[in-house]
Amino acid sequence: MGKYLVVGSGLFGSVFANEAAKRGNSVQVIEKRDHVGGNIYTKEIEGIQVHEYGAHIFHTKMKDIWEYINKFANFNNYINSPIANYKGEIYNLPFNMNTFNKLWGVVTPDEAKEKIEDQRKRIGVQGNPKNLEEQAISLVGTDVYTRLIKGYTEKQWGQSAKELPAFIIRRLPVRFTYDNNYFNDPYQGIPVGGYTQIIDKLLDDDLIDVKLNTDFFDNKDKYLNSDRKIVFTGMIDKFFDYKLGELEYRSLRFNTEVLDEDNYQGNAVVNYTDAETPYTRIIEHKHFEFGKGNKGKTVITREYPQKWSRNNEPYYPINNKKNKRLYSNYVNLARSEYPNVIFGGRLGQYRYYNMDQTIMASLEAVKREFGE
Repeated sequence: MGKYLVVGSGLFGSVFANEAAKRGNSVQVIEKRDHVGGNIYTKEIEGIQVHEYGAHIFHTKMKDIWEYINKFANFNNYINSPIANYKGEIYNLPFNMNTFNKLWGVVTPDEAKEKIEDQRKRIGVQGNPKNLEEQAISLVGTDVYTRLIKGYTEKQWGQSAKELPAFIIRRLPVRFTYDNNYFNDPYQGIPVGGYTQIIDKLLDDDLIDVKLNTDFFDNKDKYLNSDRKIVFTGMIDKFFDYKLGELEYRSLRFNTEVLDEDNYQGNAVVNYTDAETPYTRIIEHKHFEFGKGNKGKTVITREYPQKWSRNNEPYYPINNKKNKRLYSNYVNLARSEYPNVIFGGRLGQYRYYNMDQTIMASLEAVKREFGE
């Protein structure tokens, strides 16, 4: 049987480690943080499962992936229904008839469509939108764009909406129904007891050795020259010491507080869509679990987008043409110089994966590796 070194204990790395060990391989997992789980790590505070690195709501269209993840935890029936706060006014998300009724007083889908079409014509957005602003207005009109998209998006990406590519919101959910369910996916929920248990179970195998507080780059040459095949889930550009240039990312800063009250905002996720509020959203974690937690206590997290630098954690790949081209060059370099290293996950594959997509990508890597 083979020997594998998995760099990173997030979903991609942990699924691969579990599948490799099930096949009798010896697996070592190294993790630079002091805990497993990557960005899906949850920690219990005041009886509440706190999402330490931002809200993670599992959703998928793939029945096989849903069945796979349910082997490691029981899921509740949480439905993602965020709301938007624009200067104290509350609107439903995704954009739907509740949103349009609050904005314009319209009641029927035809009335809403007529309003959007009128705004679209007045602004003169036609044909192929050239940027995010034009794309947004073509989808939902100027009022929704101004109140609920522009400020939030420009905070999130640190750029003017006129400079951002249209594709970022091309799949923006817009519904002419009174339905506040953000996702269309048939399978959706939050694991009862948090996400960390899933990773613990994936890595609970006698053939898996887990080492925390261990940075691959502290002993990169030693690991590359060992007899273990490497599965690398970190940044592909950092793996190559940025020799072709830096890929671009957006980072986040989290400010978490324990409050002496039962219910701070009445919803798990509230987006702040004005430009003046420095954070993009506040998460109240107990609402992911329908109010579970210690009486008179709640935990909230404010999310502040920030520019990525080498000292910050990368959260969102910026998938524009320039970065896609650079990533492609790194992939070619990896194939020529390190054909035996498997690059995976959001950072290794420079892709904005949802959790179900990460699991699927890891299982596909397993199939390729073990010929199944």
